[in-house]
Amino acid sequence: MRIENIIPGLAIAGLEPSAISTVVAVVPMGKEAIQVIYKTPSGDLRERLICRSDEQALEVARKERPWSFDGDGEAFKLAVEAKRIDLAFLFDPMMAVHTSNVEPLPHQITAVYESMLPRQPLRFVLADDPGAGKTIMAGLYIRELIMRADSRRILVVAPGSLVEQWRDELFEKFGLQFHVFSYALEAATPTGNPFEDLDHLIVRLDQMSRNEELQEKILAASWDLVIFDEAHKLSAHFFGNEIKKTSRFIFAEKLGARTRHLLLMSATPHNGKEEDFQLFLSLLDSDRFYGKFREVDGVHKADASDLMRRMVKEEMLRFDGTRLFPERRAYTANYKLSEIEASLYEAVTSYVKTEMGKADALSGARKGSVGFALTALQRRLASSPEAIYQSLKRRKERLENRLQQEKLLSRGQQFQSQTLEAPPEDDDDLTAAEQEDLEEKLVDTATAAETIAELEAEIIILADLVAQARAVVDSEQDRKWDELSQILQNNPLMRDSEGRQRKMIVFTEHKDTLNYLERRITGVLGTPAAITTIHGGVHRDERRKRQEMFRSDPEVRILLATDAAGEGVNLQNANLMVNYDLPWNPNRLEQRFGRIHRIGQQQVCHLWNLVAKETREGEVYHRLLTKLETINEAFNGRVFDILGEVFEERSLKDLLLDAIRYNDQPERHAERLRSIDHALDTDHIKELLERNALAQETMSQERLFAVKEQMEIAEARRLQPFFVRSFFTKAFESLNGTMYPREAGRFEITHVPSLIRERDRQISGRNRRELAPVLRRYERVCFTKEAVQPLDRPNLPFAQMIHPGHPLMLAVSDLILEQHSNLMRQGAILVDSADEGWDASLLFLITHEIKSGDGTVLSKRLQFVRVTSDGKASFAGWAPHLDYEPLAAEDKPLCEELLQSDWLQADQEHRALALAASTLVPEHFSEVADRRIAHVDKTLAAVHARLTKEISYWSDRWVRLKEDQEAGKDVRLNLDNIQRTINDLNGRLENRKRELQSMRHVTNGTPIVLGGALVIPQGLMKKLRGETPENSAVAAFSADPLARSRIEMLAMNAVRAAEEARGCRVVDVSAQKCGWDLTAYLPSSDGPVPVSRHIEVKGRVKGATTITVTKNEIFHSWNQGDKYHLAIVLVGEDDSVEGPYYLQHPFKEEPGWGVCSVNYDLQTLLAQACITESVTKR
Repeated sequence: MRIENIIPGLAIAGLEPSAISTVVAVVPMGKEAIQVIYKTPSGDLRERLICRSDEQALEVARKERPWSFDGDGEAFKLAVEAKRIDLAFLFDPMMAVHTSNVEPLPHQITAVYESMLPRQPLRFVLADDPGAGKTIMAGLYIRELIMRADSRRILVVAPGSLVEQWRDELFEKFGLQFHVFSYALEAATPTGNPFEDLDHLIVRLDQMSRNEELQEKILAASWDLVIFDEAHKLSAHFFGNEIKKTSRFIFAEKLGARTRHLLLMSATPHNGKEEDFQLFLSLLDSDRFYGKFREVDGVHKADASDLMRRMVKEEMLRFDGTRLFPERRAYTANYKLSEIEASLYEAVTSYVKTEMGKADALSGARKGSVGFALTALQRRLASSPEAIYQSLKRRKERLENRLQQEKLLSRGQQFQSQTLEAPPEDDDDLTAAEQEDLEEKLVDTATAAETIAELEAEIIILADLVAQARAVVDSEQDRKWDELSQILQNNPLMRDSEGRQRKMIVFTEHKDTLNYLERRITGVLGTPAAITTIHGGVHRDERRKRQEMFRSDPEVRILLATDAAGEGVNLQNANLMVNYDLPWNPNRLEQRFGRIHRIGQQQVCHLWNLVAKETREGEVYHRLLTKLETINEAFNGRVFDILGEVFEERSLKDLLLDAIRYNDQPERHAERLRSIDHALDTDHIKELLERNALAQETMSQERLFAVKEQMEIAEARRLQPFFVRSFFTKAFESLNGTMYPREAGRFEITHVPSLIRERDRQISGRNRRELAPVLRRYERVCFTKEAVQPLDRPNLPFAQMIHPGHPLMLAVSDLILEQHSNLMRQGAILVDSADEGWDASLLFLITHEIKSGDGTVLSKRLQFVRVTSDGKASFAGWAPHLDYEPLAAEDKPLCEELLQSDWLQADQEHRALALAASTLVPEHFSEVADRRIAHVDKTLAAVHARLTKEISYWSDRWVRLKEDQEAGKDVRLNLDNIQRTINDLNGRLENRKRELQSMRHVTNGTPIVLGGALVIPQGLMKKLRGETPENSAVAAFSADPLARSRIEMLAMNAVRAAEEARGCRVVDVSAQKCGWDLTAYLPSSDGPVPVSRHIEVKGRVKGATTITVTKNEIFHSWNQGDKYHLAIVLVGEDDSVEGPYYLQHPFKEEPGWGVCSVNYDLQTLLAQACITESVTKR
């Protein structure tokens, strides 16, 4: 063809290999060439230059039916379902929830699916209260990003005490395999850089921030998502106009620049100083929070509502509208030391005080180590006579050994240098087990003695103290134990309503005390089987075993624990706790109580704090706890959540040390009490709570109701387990694989075909290096959470749950799409066996994308659209292909005449696209663009305000210096520096404006048809075959679309009337294709959120003998569980109705892949049904 004949709209063969393209525009390039812009069959726009020499390779496409519909129907269905599984998140809006071992709560759902996932890219602070399950939210977010192929390279940065907990939770709850960085891991990786070799890593914050070599490696890699846990540790402060950044902050700043998504998690992001808070927010946006905030027209506060989400415990609800967390009550149990105990206390405290004075003269790590050791000794003194006796004895023995070594090594009196491990700056930097280990090392060896003579003198003092401590132990006078014994034996809260002893956790800080208490409590309870213990020396697997014993074994009533059990352990099966030893870090106090006061706790939680108020540190704690009891009542228990923040001016540890060292100074004593009173002052607590309310969200009843509805729709539409199992079974079989049924819901795969394993290796390098490879065999696989490790049969082998993101499923679906995806555009003929009508229709699968200015896909939608013979297009549901059968080979000749119909020769694909363009596209584009533009505009305004304010500030400085220069002062260097600052700020402002304007540009993609099928109703097929219906009256009703619509309408009206008569509010959801027709909200008197019933309505003409139920309807009913009700209504020719007749759980057998619908005998169903009577208030 000649280039002059190429015009827009023309379909041409030859522009693309083996494809027909549509010309969009033509631009003449002289007489011998044209530029052609055209659209490929996949919807991509391309352009090329066409010269005279190209004319012979081009031809006008023959005018023929756009779709051949001659593809294999079975393979077509399999390919469409493989595409649906591949893009599972588009069909299952909460895929991460349905493929994880968690039952998320409303506040977790809103955090992940409303606050975080829609943001592209994410730069966000998640600041929900402690105990809200932020790790669960992060896990759901990670799982969703992986499912959506949005993120592959993921890094979690956490304090050392939490890394193991992160690894365990991500694996146990989400099946995500994360490695904790260690030097052994570094040595084992192929390149020696695990940050490049591994995609899923957890690292210790301080290990990274203090090691430049490791930083260089981690920053050389790029990341899709970085999560900082306990992010308030990333601190920076202003001193004048100078910013002092901690090594943690600098590390986070650098790492934030290497990742697309950045999530900071902290329950306390605001430390009370607005300028520090804005420095913290600069980690998310360095331009928006540039420099030092300058108060203009009063106090200036950052509006962080689009960067941060916070929800407090009081706003957290269950789906039924009830409060999530029960009440907390704390009691102070005071006891008085006996004379012999008091004498020992004064002697040891005097020793500690004297040695601390000596330690002040030391320098470097040794000063910190000796101070740490003496502090630990003092805490052991308060713990128990046994603990201080054993500690003093070990310390004396170790120092005696040291003395002998020093005498051998040195002829003089000066010590050899002593190498001691420095304690961390922050108590939270070590796990409790590491803290215990370091304490054991230092308390026995660290000494302030500088000479042999000083060491000898210290050993003499220790010998006297050991003898004194031994005398107390032998006397068996232990008033602290007496107090605990009274609680165990005489407190009424220790027993339930039936007289059984309740479970209790007793926290101590020291292993010696733990062993001592184990002996004493055994004597009270009469059996060692009633007690289990956890301390830092217990291996992680054994620790889990003991936790499970405490949770599940009715004989085990007491858990004795050090703080190793206070990290990442959920023990909400108990509601009683005793702090035998009080921690010097108030965060530990809240963390301990949080072991029982957490999600899942149903009872009021009780805590006893044992205090010897006549001791120096006891007086501090008594004052603190007394104030806490008083003020906590006024604030409904919320003070526990901010205990770690109340001591802003002086830490609790400093106050306790001050009491030990300076108790004889009245002015310091008064100052300590003032500090405690101020920390727990009503106004101060209010200020802290208001500060924490920054960007706070509320869970109103309306919002809770909306979230509940979204969850129910997501539940009904979810692919896991039934759709996933049905597809996988068929697809695996088609690839020569076999699954053998074993225990209920569990299967064995004895051999995975090599074709699948080879495909896994190919796609591993593409997008999922970190997932485990496909194995040769699987001892057990399953498709439900419950079948992974059945609780009633713990000895069964562990089963891998197959879901859309599992490597075996990825390989199988990839192969199916490769083998059969061409059939989707070729088309196939399918038969709707549930439709007795005579009108055929077309089914199209349409996709639509929204992209950013740089081409990044911001959002994607996939939808099935039905086009009838009269050209009307409508939404066809979420998986309509599964309800249709492939056309039988012998019936194909019967359809030839139908295929030549005029309406099939028309461009029906265009009609489907027109529907998508008028409904799907505008709604989709508006949702994405409005959200993004609003965020960009807010950011742009904030950046402009901040940077122009900085420019004005420095410009004023420049003007004043210029005046000084004109007055004869030498300020040239300062002038030049300020001018450079102004130029830099102007450059930053312009660059950021361009970047944000680019982000504001959102492009609307053209909808694309991925596949299509011709759907022939069963009634039409019978007509083509010449079959005569047995019941002409029923057939006439079934075949006539108007009659069918009337039957359906009368049935729906009858069910609605029946439900409203019962006092229910009824909503018609049939158009949403969500798996049922009517939602009936039951009247409720004791809960703010009404309980709902999902009703599928089946209207049948009187005289019908069967009811046809499709595979989709069966799977949707199972997904809904007890909420689902089938309502049958019989309609007479005179429009009279009988029913409705209700059935719950009506469908028992799972239809196989080839079964599209099941005919149920109507009389059998009616015999099982009931006409439900009016409902009483719930």
